Amino acid sequence: MPERGSTVQPSTVLGRQLGDELRRFREAAGLSTAVVAEALDCTKAKISRIENGRVPVRLPDLMALLHTYEVTDGKVLERLGKLARSANRRRKEGWWNQYGPVLADTYRDYIALEAVSDSIRTFQCQLVPGLLQTPAYVRAVTVASKAWQTPDEIEQFVEVRVARQERLTAAEPLTVWAVMTEGVLHQQVGGPEAMRAQLDHLVAMSELPNVTVQILPFSRGAHGGMFGPYLLLSFPQVSAMDVVLTENPTGHIWMERDPEVGHYRELFDNARTSALSPAESVDRIKRIAKEHRA
Repeated sequence: MPERGSTVQPSTVLGRQLGDELRRFREAAGLSTAVVAEALDCTKAKISRIENGRVPVRLPDLMALLHTYEVTDGKVLERLGKLARSANRRRKEGWWNQYGPVLADTYRDYIALEAVSDSIRTFQCQLVPGLLQTPAYVRAVTVASKAWQTPDEIEQFVEVRVARQERLTAAEPLTVWAVMTEGVLHQQVGGPEAMRAQLDHLVAMSELPNVTVQILPFSRGAHGGMFGPYLLLSFPQVSAMDVVLTENPTGHIWMERDPEVGHYRELFDNARTSALSPAESVDRIKRIAKEHRA
């Protein structure tokens, strides 16, 4: 989960996400950059920079491009408009904007990208995924990170994490497929009582039709996910590309190139096929929850 700092500017990822979609629409319309540049009365270089995510896309330019490509789907127009505003760091409509300096720009942009995604696949080897954490668990992790100093900052961050989880039960819910190692279930984050409540919460969340939870047991031995946690975000538009976020102790790295994303898709597929089935995973969680009651 991106919180403080990043090794790659997330706004660039958002810009490239938008630029890639615009390029796909242009190619689908059978238009060259020269033709589009003439229609918009600009240079070919500007169109290329937009498609590479190197320059912000003003909303008038975005609408002109989509009009040129004969894109009329209202949902597509609305989604790309939101993506453009996020990429340009104009997030006035985002609920997360009210939390001010408590959220680093990295985390703001992650939330903006998560807000327009429709599914997330995540592998975690140390923590319960953020979207499935209880407030007490979030609070314990936040205190341990020492990134926030005052009780007010900590509570505001907890509020943000809980607010993100509302998408799991929204009218059009976010789909989450989480694979985590068995060690996550044994790590007593917040103490036995908080951990017991967290495991009970995992069981309850796994009953949602849009949430899949799997446990990779110790007995599986070495596996590809041992090198760190990651998230794969997908989007409702067929032309949209997936993006990957990896985490490490000093920052976070966004990846979007097909070979890199493809590698993480394979990693996740290997993890889910090596893990216990969802039903077996729930049984394992319940068994370990009993240990925390002892």
